[in-house]
Amino acid sequence: MYNVGDKVVYPMHGAGVIDSIEEKEILGEKQSYYILKMPGEVKVMVPISTAEQHGIRNIIDKSEAEKVFNVLEQDETEMEKNWNKRYRDNMEKMKSGNIYEIADVVRNLSFKQKEKGLSTGEKKMLHNAKQILVSELVLAEHASQDEVEELVDNKINTSFAIFKTDTNLGVSTDSIVNKFIPFDDTNTSTNM
Repeated sequence: MYNVGDKVVYPMHGAGVIDSIEEKEILGEKQSYYILKMPGEVKVMVPISTAEQHGIRNIIDKSEAEKVFNVLEQDETEMEKNWNKRYRDNMEKMKSGNIYEIADVVRNLSFKQKEKGLSTGEKKMLHNAKQILVSELVLAEHASQDEVEELVDNKINTSFAIFKTDTNLGVSTDSIVNKFIPFDDTNTSTNM
């Protein structure tokens, strides 16, 4: 059982603080609820009796946050080519509430967005996954949302630059001018 003031994660919603524990009557049934204060002043009620089934867990600590950043610094994991199957796979990862799986979704979809763009559904998923990830890292790192978002973006941009360089993408590093006006520089060094 959790107490008022505990920092917890509610899968698919993100991290928040237990603001209060209240007994409410809903549909004629009295139950005790955790009242979670989520980012953006959103409050979520979770029945205490089913909190574990809903995946409520403590937030990660600082050392686990470092492991999350390590996930963001890695190359993307194998993803399904079919967007529909990929979407379902990523949704399962998000529903798990596992912060490392969510970091994997954020990194993979960020890479895909940089490479060739995302469908509207995957853009929304990336946005939601990033919000969930950032909400927990804010509490774990005792940092502001802006600081954590910038750190996450920097980690992803760095790993993309390392693992998805122009040569890996099969993109020519020649300038656009050289594509239309071929320039042979083999003779320039011998003439000097």
